[in-house]
Amino acid sequence: MSNAELHALISLLDDPDSSIYDEIKHKLISFGDDVIPHLENAWESSFDHLLQQRIEDIIHHLQFDTVKRNLIEWKKTKELDLIKGAIIIAKYQYPDLDESKITDYINQIVQDAWLELNDNLTALEQVKVLNRIIFDIHEFHGNKKNINSPKNSYINNVIESKRGNPITLGIIYLAVCQKLNIPIYGVNIPAHFILTYAENGVDALFYLNIFNKGTVFNHNDIDQFLEQLKQEPREEYYVPCDNLTTIKRVVQHLIYTYDNLGYIDKKDELLELYHLLE
Repeated sequence: MSNAELHALISLLDDPDSSIYDEIKHKLISFGDDVIPHLENAWESSFDHLLQQRIEDIIHHLQFDTVKRNLIEWKKTKELDLIKGAIIIAKYQYPDLDESKITDYINQIVQDAWLELNDNLTALEQVKVLNRIIFDIHEFHGNKKNINSPKNSYINNVIESKRGNPITLGIIYLAVCQKLNIPIYGVNIPAHFILTYAENGVDALFYLNIFNKGTVFNHNDIDQFLEQLKQEPREEYYVPCDNLTTIKRVVQHLIYTYDNLGYIDKKDELLELYHLLE
């Protein structure tokens, strides 16, 4: 379809007949993401609220479809790269985010940590170096004043503000460790997200509370935490989880926060993303 024909089709989006609008909408959606720049130009040059609203709806539909496709493809990959997974989720809310800005920053943290690490360090000494680089030098910290803000779950916001929740801070910490081949993994406990140092990838040597600047704690502390929550201890609350489980936790928390804020449409769309990860 020529640009002229495409623009003519877009100009009909303000038709008061909803059946005509639905037909045009499905036609435009069939063209895929290539139609988005044309829709954005039409939005900018229009003062018609109905037309702008319908354009926004179509653009969101197209961008959401892209997020779903990318998430399905990510799930199929062998490595299940954590930062890539977090970026895909962030693109749900920020479709135009700059991926390289995030990956370059993670690589900078890796470089800073690598310069201070060596093979002679104990596990605790390695963690001490990582904590100093991530929390003191790069100044990441838990957003304790507004822990349930959706912004805390989007990796681009966390990189920019240096504030996040236990899951996104954990993802940054884990991404650095995975690039440095340090055996630190996520642990999927209720109402929190922690990390563990497990040399063989199975047995936890100790645990880290990333939301509190990497504080080290042990098995008994998890027992007490679960007791406070009135949760029965389960093996999965003490052992490493995989990257897929970690990204699922990001989506779960977003579902929870949007539900609390009353954004039902967003909650439903994120439930759709969560089901794609099941």
